[in-house]
Amino acid sequence: MKIVLIGSTGQLGQDLMMMLQPNNEVIGLTHQNLEVTDYNSVQTLKDVKPNIIINTAAFHKTDQCEDEPLKTFAVNAVGPKNVAAISKEISATNIFISTDYIFSGSKNKPYTEDDAPDPINTYGVSKLAGELFTKQQPRHYIFRVASLFGVAGASGKGGNFVETMITKAKKGQAITVVDDMWMSPTYTKDAAETIKKIIELQLPFGTYHLTNQGQCTWFQFAQEIFNLTDLAPDLKRIKTSQIHTKAKRPLFSALQSIKLPKYNLEMRNWKKALYSYLVEKEHIINT
Repeated sequence: MKIVLIGSTGQLGQDLMMMLQPNNEVIGLTHQNLEVTDYNSVQTLKDVKPNIIINTAAFHKTDQCEDEPLKTFAVNAVGPKNVAAISKEISATNIFISTDYIFSGSKNKPYTEDDAPDPINTYGVSKLAGELFTKQQPRHYIFRVASLFGVAGASGKGGNFVETMITKAKKGQAITVVDDMWMSPTYTKDAAETIKKIIELQLPFGTYHLTNQGQCTWFQFAQEIFNLTDLAPDLKRIKTSQIHTKAKRPLFSALQSIKLPKYNLEMRNWKKALYSYLVEKEHIINT
């Protein structure tokens, strides 16, 4: 198959490139090659004639999204609208990467694919709009991911939470992490592998939650990072109310898939995924 991957140098994009390349013709596009917010730029995909278009492009600096709603909606909503339109025109399967932030967190237990979205910040609203535009092409997959950590690091964020924690610990810095915000840490390599399997198995089109199993607070995540790396920084828990951010964040945005188990595609527990990541990054030696 011929696959176009928009955002190929991002944290998830790089793992998707590695996973999909052996058996497919994968064309990786960056912001320099294609601008999703520009309909004319997206028109160039007609010349490529891909079977599948995967759009990982996103503006995900949550606080900055509150200050720049026009840019946020241009990338996260207008971009997917343009990609969906072209996908429909050339009969390509359209894949959109979404987020746990399309939920408010008020459910207080993991959200499944059947739960109704109710975002509480600009980023979440924009990604939900992207989902709705994606659905205009019937041949679509919406994959919701969350709290990603991958070898490439997040573009525009300078790494990821795991690397930030390890760097601070090695510098001897005191660390404070919120202990009342729950989520599902997800290894991009695992998410990419599951996306590959869904494509290969040609699962029914629709929305899927792709996160490592289980949930934890950010403080518990940090604890596990330090347990596995034998680091012992000065780590203290704080409440979300003690930090001031422009964007309101869901206090419980863990995701669970009720669809993947039907096809024997359950993703492993987040602790096992974290261990594999730390081995791959050579923070620990696999014994």
